[in-house]
Amino acid sequence: MGAISEHETGMELTTIYEISKILSSSLDLNKTARDVLGVLSSHLKMRRGMVSLVQPSGDLHVVEATGMSAEAARRGRFRKGEGITGKILGTGMPMVVPDVAKEPLFLNRTESRSLAEGRVVAFIGVPIKVGRETVGVLSVDREMDGEPGNFEADVRFLAMVANLIGQTTRLHDRVAAEREELMQRQHRLQKELQGKYSLDNVIGHSKRMQDVFAEVHQAAPGKSTVLLRGESGTGKEVIARSVHYLSPRKGAPFVKVNCAALSETLLESELFGHEKGSFTGATQERKGRFEMAQGGTLFLDEIGEISPMFQTKLLRVLQEREFERVGGNKSIKVDVRLIAATNRNMEEDVAKGTFRADLYYRVNVVSIFLPPLRERREDIPPLIEHFLDKFNKDNDRKLSITPAAMAVMLKCNWPGNVRELENCIERTATMTRTSTIQDVDLPCQQNKCFSQVLQHYGEAQQVIPIELAGHVSVAGSPLASGSDIAEANAGTEPTHMTERERLVWAMEQCGWVQAKAARLLNLTPRQIGYALSRYNIEVKRL
Repeated sequence: MGAISEHETGMELTTIYEISKILSSSLDLNKTARDVLGVLSSHLKMRRGMVSLVQPSGDLHVVEATGMSAEAARRGRFRKGEGITGKILGTGMPMVVPDVAKEPLFLNRTESRSLAEGRVVAFIGVPIKVGRETVGVLSVDREMDGEPGNFEADVRFLAMVANLIGQTTRLHDRVAAEREELMQRQHRLQKELQGKYSLDNVIGHSKRMQDVFAEVHQAAPGKSTVLLRGESGTGKEVIARSVHYLSPRKGAPFVKVNCAALSETLLESELFGHEKGSFTGATQERKGRFEMAQGGTLFLDEIGEISPMFQTKLLRVLQEREFERVGGNKSIKVDVRLIAATNRNMEEDVAKGTFRADLYYRVNVVSIFLPPLRERREDIPPLIEHFLDKFNKDNDRKLSITPAAMAVMLKCNWPGNVRELENCIERTATMTRTSTIQDVDLPCQQNKCFSQVLQHYGEAQQVIPIELAGHVSVAGSPLASGSDIAEANAGTEPTHMTERERLVWAMEQCGWVQAKAARLLNLTPRQIGYALSRYNIEVKRL
């Protein structure tokens, strides 16, 4: 730089100001270092510049450079004490090489300088410090062009720039450390929250079930009606009990009614009770389930199955909180929390008119959706272990399950959900002769999986044809033609039949031989066997 003029001094102050603005504008250390080198290059005519920082390995790597290619910058790696740059790192002192071509310690590791051109290139390097610790090196090249250099002024100026970079590095490290601490704390909290919500007798480590548990804990303390929705076998009754025992009503009764198991008349008597002599067989007064659940919780399972007529009666009870027993005229007030459950699409039922919209809005206050087992497969292994432990305790055995068998069960679709899984474990454990359940022991590996059979039957035998004219199809498969019937001595073919009548007709034409009837209807023997069982048709022995 030569002697310092007022112009040069003003230029240095302007440059320091610009650099300080750059370093305070962003926490992206690489970007700010690159911009700082750009300012040094344009304002002070420094040809090449490098910002090198100490890495976790202890080596010094070039993180940003100007006046050289990216490949050359990647080669700029030094160990402490190696070459001029390594010595600056080791000693923490500035170093100046007036002519790099004459310095044997100068490594030219980046290979960005052409030392054979005869030009005098000076190298100036200063340490970047955080406190007393050297964390990097700021270095620049200057072509001297035959002029004597004022290296003392250059070092002083670059030391000020390095000090600013050091402060930015300290801030960057502090922010990075705080961010890492925050991430670790967040990870710990997530792990704690993952196990925060739990319900007795319910296994659910998956996110879907943890969401259900959180909703149960949120809804339980209140008085609102809860509607549990999900496929059959997902554990709606267990969740309903959990809502009750987590509520202030836990000391009062929990009463359950399966609405699908009772006719309309019996359901009315079961829920509301009856007076003595109200109908034949009513020899004494009887309290209904609403009265039995006084102060507690009434769980109406399969509420979507109740008849439209009874829906009207139930709506009045939910609105007025009072009812009359069957055969009585005295109103009875009750304080009962209602929990309902269904596996039906209630919105579709409302649209069809099979379920009253006003009752739907009464029961659908707080809805909790229980996911099917296939959507929370991470819960399958702990469920299997639980059911296997239960079987071992009940049967005084010490069965275990192999990873291969566990892998097979993880891939199953489980249309019957947790209930089907429990039955599968119990069935397999009962029939296993050794102390270990192998994959070959599983029913699905022996073509004996009942759910697969039922699913196949449901897809292929949803409708047995009512009309028979030429070729008729069952779920897309053609049935026997007129010539087939003639071969089976079918006689005159009826034109209109119900599904049950068609089965009986086919069995009669084939002498009650199931195999022949199956061929007549183009079914498998297993399918016709299920159909006969479904319609409760007794097979005649001729």
